[in-house]
Amino acid sequence: MSNTWNSISTRILGHAARAAVVAALALTAGSGSSFAQGGPVGTACAGDIAKLCAGKEHVGGAVRTCLESNKAKVSAACKTALDTTGPGKGMGGMGGMGGKR
Repeated sequence: MSNTWNSISTRILGHAARAAVVAALALTAGSGSSFAQGGPVGTACAGDIAKLCAGKEHVGGAVRTCLESNKAKVSAACKTALDTTGPGKGMGGMGGMGGKR
């Protein structure tokens, strides 16, 4: 009976550990970390974000608003990413995913 109990408890702890890792990754992805910023603007504008928008939250559009308001100062690649993504401009915004157009 002892071996059966050890086997069951080991499986339960394994599932709990996996659930904890998944929860931690989900929280990290939603926290505004760079992990969550892998899209075209986050990639093309990484240097501009660090230089012009340091301290801005990566949620609620604050970083994009900052970049848009500093568009004359951003790199050419960042400007292109801003101009070609967003609402109604493909997968960068809701327009490419069935959102309002």
